Amino acid sequence: MTTPMNTRRRSLFGTLIAATIAVSCGGGSSESATTTTVTTTPETTTTVEPTTVPETTTTTIPVPVMPLTGLPVVDEAAAIRPAIVAKIDNHPGARPQSGLNNADIVYEENVEKWTRFAVVFHTNGSDPVGPLRSGRTQDIDLLTSLNRPLLLWSGGNSSVTSAINKSELVNMSASAASNGGGFFRSSDKKAPHNLYSKTTNIWALDAGRGGTPPPQFAYRAATDAVGGTDVTGLKLTMDGSMRAAWQWDAASAKFLRFHESKVHSDADGNQVAFDNVVVIVCEYKVSPADPRSPEAQTVGSGVAWVFTAGKVIEGTWSRADNHAPWTLTDSTGAAIGLTAGRTWVELIRDEQAVVVPAGQTLDAIAWP
Repeated sequence: MTTPMNTRRRSLFGTLIAATIAVSCGGGSSESATTTTVTTTPETTTTVEPTTVPETTTTTIPVPVMPLTGLPVVDEAAAIRPAIVAKIDNHPGARPQSGLNNADIVYEENVEKWTRFAVVFHTNGSDPVGPLRSGRTQDIDLLTSLNRPLLLWSGGNSSVTSAINKSELVNMSASAASNGGGFFRSSDKKAPHNLYSKTTNIWALDAGRGGTPPPQFAYRAATDAVGGTDVTGLKLTMDGSMRAAWQWDAASAKFLRFHESKVHSDADGNQVAFDNVVVIVCEYKVSPADPRSPEAQTVGSGVAWVFTAGKVIEGTWSRADNHAPWTLTDSTGAAIGLTAGRTWVELIRDEQAVVVPAGQTLDAIAWP
């Protein structure tokens, strides 16, 4: 696939034996012979019914898993805390970012220029996290299904701020969280690409306002077969000439991210690597808060490509409303299960991505 992307008596009876035995006594006398009748007791055969051994029922107790990764719970307190969604900058001046490799889910959105990441922390946090930038109206529909997540952002214009405050997202902007949010400006980058915070601070400010997130995707069991087609990876050209690629790495069993031909590293020095990459093809409309700002339509349905376990599965995504998780189905209508682990979601316009088939290198396939 190299075209652009447009989901089981014997019965035993006792025998009665009657024997009459005539015994004659001799002596030459004329007295009559004495007849003795001997009756034997009937033999009785008892039928022993086989003993029925009760069937043994084995009950498998499900292992509790983290809702946003499907991996076993290690920290019970972490399992019930709210999610934090940090809006992280993807401008060249913002790289390398802090926290991408700690996230359970990352959404990559088109914005006015370049792209922006909605980075979802739940299993782990990141101290620091950033650089932080402004939110968009598209974040409301995208993130409401996380059950009152804590939105960590730099802030936004009055229209966006008003929309966020009226939504179910918990505003944790630099101004709303204030000094307790752990915000600071780094010295290694230039403003506005240098605002950071700490997830430890943001969770401490929750005060019960956030809720435990429900699962956003279905995960397959480790013994389940994986459908789809073998793949090298994919390439994307999103808004603002943002070019990125993902390449399957069998050694680590993850997809590795590149900016064009360069390794995309997190601030920890490690290449950004995820277990799944889900491509959501959606319509973008104009944001009611700013005519220059695109707004991803993430309620409804559309084409989806699921990259997992070194394969790509073509299918469909659907969400009935903004409280619904993602439903991913293949061409037969069967649910697509992801590899338990971390997931990166690309929210693209039609024809902004192309599959790189197995046997082809990234360089051999043109950018879409």
